[in-house]
Amino acid sequence: MAYEIRFASSARRHLRAFLVPERAMIVAGVENQLAHEPLVETRNRKRLRANPIAPWELRVRDARVFYEVDEPGVVTVLAIGTKRGNRLYLEGEEIEL
Repeated sequence: MAYEIRFASSARRHLRAFLVPERAMIVAGVENQLAHEPLVETRNRKRLRANPIAPWELRVRDARVFYEVDEPGVVTVLAIGTKRGNRLYLEGEEIEL
């Protein structure tokens, strides 16, 4: 079963903070990794502890895509940021997880 992928308005705003080639890489990674079995943990996908952002994280190189599966067959991307060491940044601001 293929999942529909939706981007929340906040995720669209976060995506604009990346350069065009990075955006293309992130969108391609989201489409490849989350279209099928987004709730299965892999090397690049993991369930997160309770946090204010999202229950799942997808790693696409240095980018982190935070998402949830809120309806049957629908994946909603909630936030997109970068990780440097153990610090997460959304639109240049450090976020605590």
